[in-house]
Amino acid sequence: MVAEPRRLAARAAAARMSELLGEPVGGTVGYAVRGDRRTSKQTRVEVVTSGLLLRRLQHDPELANVDTVLLDECHERHLDADLLLALLLDARAGLRPDLKILATSATVAAQRLAQLLGDDTPVIEAKARIFPVETTYVPPARGERLEQHVARTVHKALSETDGDLLVFLPGVGEIRRVTERLKGLNVLPLHGRLSAKAQDEALKPGPHQRIVLATAVAESSLTVPGVRAVVDAGLARSPRADHRRGLSGLVTTRVSAAVADQRAGRAGREAPGRVYRCWPEHEQATLPRYPEPEIRTAELTRLALELACWGTPDGSGLAWWDQPPAGALAAGQSTLKALGALDANGVTDRGRRIAELGLHPRLGRALLDGAQELGARPAAEVVALLDDDSVARSSDVDTALRQLRQDRPHSWQREVQRLTKLVTGPDATRDDPALVVALAHPERLAKRREPGSRSYLMAGGTAVETDGPNDSEWLAVAVADREPGRAHGKVRLAARADQELAERAAPALLSEADEVIWATGDIVARHVRRLGSIVLVERPIARPDPDQLREALTAGLHREGVGLLRWTQDATRQRQRMEFLHAHLGDPWPEVSDDAIIRNLDLSAARKRADLANISAQHVLQTMLPWPAAARLDELAPDRLEVPSGSKIRVDYTAEGPVLPVKVQEAFGWTETPRIADGRVPVLLHCSPPPDAPWPSPAIWRVSGGRATRRCAPSCAAAIRSTPGRRIR
Repeated sequence: MVAEPRRLAARAAAARMSELLGEPVGGTVGYAVRGDRRTSKQTRVEVVTSGLLLRRLQHDPELANVDTVLLDECHERHLDADLLLALLLDARAGLRPDLKILATSATVAAQRLAQLLGDDTPVIEAKARIFPVETTYVPPARGERLEQHVARTVHKALSETDGDLLVFLPGVGEIRRVTERLKGLNVLPLHGRLSAKAQDEALKPGPHQRIVLATAVAESSLTVPGVRAVVDAGLARSPRADHRRGLSGLVTTRVSAAVADQRAGRAGREAPGRVYRCWPEHEQATLPRYPEPEIRTAELTRLALELACWGTPDGSGLAWWDQPPAGALAAGQSTLKALGALDANGVTDRGRRIAELGLHPRLGRALLDGAQELGARPAAEVVALLDDDSVARSSDVDTALRQLRQDRPHSWQREVQRLTKLVTGPDATRDDPALVVALAHPERLAKRREPGSRSYLMAGGTAVETDGPNDSEWLAVAVADREPGRAHGKVRLAARADQELAERAAPALLSEADEVIWATGDIVARHVRRLGSIVLVERPIARPDPDQLREALTAGLHREGVGLLRWTQDATRQRQRMEFLHAHLGDPWPEVSDDAIIRNLDLSAARKRADLANISAQHVLQTMLPWPAAARLDELAPDRLEVPSGSKIRVDYTAEGPVLPVKVQEAFGWTETPRIADGRVPVLLHCSPPPDAPWPSPAIWRVSGGRATRRCAPSCAAAIRSTPGRRIR
């Protein structure tokens, strides 16, 4: 068995080996991919996709009649391939010690892989003939879009090279847009969703110069004949999961240095060639060395189901290349429980049925339940669209589905036929794509936030926006993503829905409860019926629950601060004095932070924000004072200090230490700085001279940072008679 990462690679590898043997495909060498198989009784080598071999391994852990498994292109680190390697090693350790496992890679660190396979695993290095490849960097012009940039680079390559061009683009959408800019040229697409005939067309040499626009499928495992130049956009699609916002899917990322080198090597397979890299040369050194393993970044619901079917839901005991992140695995398990595929005892019968479909568990659930509601084929058509949203020519599911039914593309039609055979249901009764979408992603049911707005709130709590105006109050969102730095998501594919459909598709998200919360600056008490985070119906509550009310008021105080209470100048100064004593003397003087004050509040009489303003902050502080130490507050942290002139001046406790603002003539007579807090803390005197008085000698005054106020030097002024002046408050 030879496991390839993609269907196209599996077919191409089988065809190449059969060609070398001088046999048709299906003889000694055959292949099997989803929806297509060519083998016979004479087949000794079967090339399959990693996903298909996973299914076989789950059904037959001993892999009866299989002598050797060869895992090709391990460096790509696809999720299915990493999981397959872990399960094969487990099967070999417990069931098939004679099973031979080979792993091949063009770029990966061989010693790390050999260590994973076993300490005595030999490393065999095969060097093929490689022709020199010249590298040219073609950075984009300012403001130039990707398709413009790539098309310009293609024209440059055509003018400088002979032979066919292989152009690497991140996805099918980019292939379409670049094709439109290369009209009049011999352009051929190459990606995994094309029909076998169309793929074969791109892999055959032609009489005229060809431009093959390909996704990552052409990076490895196959050779596009006649290629003498490669144009590399430097981008790829990688799976990313945003568990907090409930968004996941493929995002466009920069390729690694290893992938860029492998793409460049396509130009030197048959003769010397050139690679045109669509980025500045200085960025080459900033590329990551190897691709990020999908297991670190992808949504792991499907992997969690496979592990549960294997009997180790948490993946413990398996030899992993990279351990699945615990948080992502837990999120996947939570999704499986919501789908009924997993319970406290492990995988359920429904879970095994979903796994057999060869789909993401969400789509498997949508197919099973959608077939019962609408019939097998209507459900299969929508699921086939969701499984490969690149075939959608519109962001509206209904429009995209009508176009698919009209155009009948081979890949979509073949998948619809396969899925229809896997499920049973009543004869097609009605067409309701939104229901199937909602069954797959109930937490993505979305309601418009404001009349006429393009912004919607999904049941999962994430806000999303549509590209253009939409007259539907509800949406069933199939695909949404989020641009870096933005809190809300962008709807890429959705179906029009309504509240009745939402409640029918997601009954588990329905809830009804009394809510007392702090919102928009005050208490909101209401009885609410919700679909997840979406409010369906609400009505005010006249007498809210006291405990809920206290929690909501406390939340409001934490959010907006204790400034909501009634603060007088005396209360503010008392807090400063208590804070000073807590900082310098510690126990028993209490902390007077916002949290501490809130903990000591009596909120039994408060029902709204205005009631908080009637609570005396000074009274709360008084209740916090320790007894009998409270009697010493004025002694240890006096509100005012008497100066030699006889005036009593207020001490300022807002600075790092206590400060006494005093006119200089009132301080004359002090021989030392006054101290408070049981004599532990000196009071800083901020002195100002008498009006129109001449400056004394520098022996008496010290300038403090060039400010207008001066610091007194009492020892130098002891003989000067103090005179009262206007007190500084």
